[in-house]
Amino acid sequence: MSSPRQPLRRRFLQAAAALLAARSAAARPSAKDAAAIERLLRRMTLEEKAGQLSLFFDDAREDAVNANPAQVERAMADLSAEIAAGRVGGLFNGIGVASGRALQRIAVERSRLGIPLLFAADVIHGLRTVFPVPLGEAAAFDADLAERTARAAAEEATAVGIHWTFAPMVDVARDQRWGRVVEGAGEDSWWGQQLAAARVRGFQGRSLRDDDSLLATVKHFAGYGAVAGGMDYNSVELSDATLHDVHLPPFRAGLEAGALAVMTAFHDLNGIPATAHHGLLTGVLRRQWGFEGLVVSDFASDVELVTHGLAADDKDAARRAILAGCDMSMASALYNRHLPALVREGAVPMAVLDRSVRRVLRVKQALGLFERPYRSLDPARERSALRRPQTVALAREAARRSVVLLKNEGHLLPLPAQGQRIALIGPFAQDRVHLMGPWALWNEPAQGVSLEDGLRAALADPAALQVVPGCGIETPLDGGIAAAVAAARAADVVILSVGESDALSGESASRTDIGLPPVQQALAEAVAATGRPMVVVLQHGRALALSGAVRAAPAILAGWYLGQQSGHALADLLLGRHAPSGRLPVSFPQASGQQPFFYNHRNTGRPQERADETRFRSRYLEVTNEALYPFGHGLGYGEIVYEALSLDTDTLAWDGRCQVRVRVRNVGPRAMREVVQLYIHQRVASPVRPVRELRGVQAVELAAGEAASVAFTLSRHDLAHRDGQGRERVEAGWFDLWLAPSAAAGTPVALRLLGPTPSPR
Repeated sequence: MSSPRQPLRRRFLQAAAALLAARSAAARPSAKDAAAIERLLRRMTLEEKAGQLSLFFDDAREDAVNANPAQVERAMADLSAEIAAGRVGGLFNGIGVASGRALQRIAVERSRLGIPLLFAADVIHGLRTVFPVPLGEAAAFDADLAERTARAAAEEATAVGIHWTFAPMVDVARDQRWGRVVEGAGEDSWWGQQLAAARVRGFQGRSLRDDDSLLATVKHFAGYGAVAGGMDYNSVELSDATLHDVHLPPFRAGLEAGALAVMTAFHDLNGIPATAHHGLLTGVLRRQWGFEGLVVSDFASDVELVTHGLAADDKDAARRAILAGCDMSMASALYNRHLPALVREGAVPMAVLDRSVRRVLRVKQALGLFERPYRSLDPARERSALRRPQTVALAREAARRSVVLLKNEGHLLPLPAQGQRIALIGPFAQDRVHLMGPWALWNEPAQGVSLEDGLRAALADPAALQVVPGCGIETPLDGGIAAAVAAARAADVVILSVGESDALSGESASRTDIGLPPVQQALAEAVAATGRPMVVVLQHGRALALSGAVRAAPAILAGWYLGQQSGHALADLLLGRHAPSGRLPVSFPQASGQQPFFYNHRNTGRPQERADETRFRSRYLEVTNEALYPFGHGLGYGEIVYEALSLDTDTLAWDGRCQVRVRVRNVGPRAMREVVQLYIHQRVASPVRPVRELRGVQAVELAAGEAASVAFTLSRHDLAHRDGQGRERVEAGWFDLWLAPSAAAGTPVALRLLGPTPSPR
């Protein structure tokens, strides 16, 4: 958000300067600490150095979860012996304080050099308390909320013995066929930058040395969201301009917020696998950006260099990965097995090995592990810090704020809490498992609140609710549709709960058809045929292509995977205790075949200008180019009118400031949280610019009948983009500006940016 008194760019620069200073202080140890690391390096054998660069699955702990089915050769027949030999730098995806202390004791007290272990885990959207998936939370359009949930997740994770999370995922995803869109912030790079920084701040807290600080990892570096065909692990072809302007800025924002870890990706970028991409890992990350933290491979992505066809064998893969700038090997044991020999043979310089070891040791030092190896391993915290009442309340708030009201014809919603018979129908009506979404590794289904649970708790007469599943998620139930139709006919209103299971979204869950499974669509058609008013509640991890009765329903809620408090949050909204306020971070297409589909595309030489002009225009024959529901769209129970969009000047000096403002009025009968979105478009530029680009958001709370003025202050930096070298670029000329409720709404005002004033001779 911004205000007239604090221009967007000035606030960004001030914040960035402070955060960069904090990052540098963490990554660059004091002279005393740096000297201690150098002394340690001189004492280490090649095998011990390779061990510090090796991260293994933590199956020694009592609550370990192997989330990746890939089979890799284990380097350790006896984990304890390997730790004692100094051949393990860290462990991942095991939790539990008692066993964590035991493992750390081996490293500190039995290994020759006493270097502590680094404990890591995939804490993506909560640990024991599960929050909405990141894409859902992005729909809240509130970076502060994202920071608060990340902070709460960090408090729980560190209480069970974790130092490091493999989050946030900051890939920009413009193709909804890709399952991993669920883990990120959606299709917009600017919004991705805001959430990347917020989540890093939340995970890491005030100081990395605090017991509840969780080291953040920005992933997957880089361009993973652009996999061809939306198919996971596929190749990526990106121009330098698109890479630097769209896909890299969220990574940079996360690093500027203080993240000291970066994870590589599975894909190849323009023919070079990301884990061996010297141009990315060394050229961009180290030389251009000055990153001083560690780079870790994704799960066995180093050994996959052989499968890609870049490396001749495992040994060659290890060589290529470390020379490119990948410091730490996850799961594959390649570094443990091959780095000592590679250095002895001269294939990997000792200086390269030492540089990577130094980075890992510095991160451990930044976390305070050398002074306090048992930090975040406190049995008392483990007993007291999980599922605290305030954390559960935050999960309910976040879930409620993440829901997007897509449609509400005839003001069907909110429903009265009494006096109506409600038929709750669908495969997710009673679900307590899939509502968590993918990557909720330590969730407790018994703690999940189903939609039925939430409604029965909120209705004046719980008996007024009849629940019928109707069908399975992807399979029919005997007599299921007939029972659903009977329940609908006996009701005054139907709530239809349909969507995706957690297996239909996330990693390795790419889809060619992003509509509902056919059995659920058949259920919707049958129920709609009864003529009863129908509210559709979607559960999903991507934008969906809605069709038939679901698309025609008078009320539709985009409910994502909302986490443990899903049922309570949805009941709060359906029954009017709270009003929906979410906005779409991804565009809902009219059909699956429109993918990739995103609002901030460039124009063509033959754009679709009129709906009746179908020949010789840039469009499909079956559908128009418009989204079914555009980026930024979301309704409330109020009704907002935008009035008097204006600029304080239509000419912006090169080093000047200008203000754009709009008056928003709630003309509806209920309070409303409106998210005012600032979009820009440069009319003439080289290269050509997208039709619109988000450059700011500002939320305003309006009571019924209330109006407020919303203003953004701009400089030329807010009109800039990044060129193919990552440099800021802005050209003088005319810009269109919108303050609007979505990327498809509003009427622009024109602003002319003047060129720089010539220096006097």
